[in-house]
Amino acid sequence: MAKTAMIRARTDEKLKDQVETIFHRLGMTTTEAINLFYRQVKVHRGLPFLVRLPNAETRKTLERSARGEDVKTFKNIEDMFKDLES
Repeated sequence: MAKTAMIRARTDEKLKDQVETIFHRLGMTTTEAINLFYRQVKVHRGLPFLVRLPNAETRKTLERSARGEDVKTFKNIEDMFKDLES
């Protein structure tokens, strides 16, 4: 299939740089990633991932977490699992 169609979009420069770094680590170009996304949309007949609005409880939890409230931190994964077991 000949690639003749052009896509133009604007995005945040920092986001673009971060995402392109990930693509590079995956061994793909931005064009390849976009084509992969398009193919997945075609296969799924929609977005290839869930897109939904958070409910009120989730929004409140995300807001608290963003403020650093009710957030637990651990030195290592073992400590995290010990906390989960208690």
